Amino acid sequence: MERSREILPGRKHVCILLLPKIINGGIAGIIGVSCVFPLDLVKTRLQNQQIGPNGERQYTSMLDCFRKTYRAEGYFGMYRGSAVNILLITPEKAIKLAANDFFRHHLSPGPGQKLPLPREMAAGGLAGLCQIIITTPMELLKIQLQDAGRIAAQAKEGGKVVPKISATAITLELLRTKGIFGLYKGIGATMLRDVSFSIVYFPLFAHLNALGPRKGDGSGEAVFWCSFLAGCSAGSLAALAVNPFDVIKTRLQLLKKAEGEIVYSGISDAIVKTFKNEGVTAFFKGGACRMIVIAPLFGIAQMVYYLGVAEFLLGIER
Repeated sequence: MERSREILPGRKHVCILLLPKIINGGIAGIIGVSCVFPLDLVKTRLQNQQIGPNGERQYTSMLDCFRKTYRAEGYFGMYRGSAVNILLITPEKAIKLAANDFFRHHLSPGPGQKLPLPREMAAGGLAGLCQIIITTPMELLKIQLQDAGRIAAQAKEGGKVVPKISATAITLELLRTKGIFGLYKGIGATMLRDVSFSIVYFPLFAHLNALGPRKGDGSGEAVFWCSFLAGCSAGSLAALAVNPFDVIKTRLQLLKKAEGEIVYSGISDAIVKTFKNEGVTAFFKGGACRMIVIAPLFGIAQMVYYLGVAEFLLGIER
């Protein structure tokens, strides 16, 4: 997805090169979200689920969560919060792509020289740091909508009714009570997840992509299916590696918890309480879902990029 150029010849040329990346990133993001969002919803609910005092659980597995959610909320219930993702996925990808190119260019040792691994990791990490400007509020709103069904189901068991919520209502309430910073709850945990993910993903993708066969047109680019597999592999491995940070971020960003659930005051408090009450396996809740979600997201992004969808739409010669 983030194929970078080490030499950027001029501002006008940079804009021409960057615009297709932004459009491709947006298209890939929208397609990817539409395809895998139900799994992302299941992942969020599994990560927020806490074990009761007698070991009771609302969901026993990924399939159990999927089945119960579909039965209680129907097909469209599986897409709670998807509108927020689709709306903000394009600016998120734009920032990530632009930042990765910018940092790779400025960290380059010189024209024609290969970017060393530590600098690749630094460029990826800095790109991940930039994207949290959009990612944090997007994830905050998405999580409230995704987890609303789980909280409502638990409240119903206790004879209570939880009113329906919307992204607009949540946003306005946060802005009214806490200002713009209310939308950035959990930004520290989001930073830990996204920076560490990008540090792992970008170099891993670059090296896996370099192993495959090249196109026969002399460009030196990998064939698109190689980039697709490299994106899937790098994305899924990076997702699993940072899943503990994703669990902590998801729990910290949940504004309304079910009755009796533990409240966390910060990252360290969430780590200690989660480990104490649920053990180390809690940090890998939803890990399989996250791998399944991230792999096609990045694979689709690579496929869209290398097929040149944006270039075709804009009439730009590749």
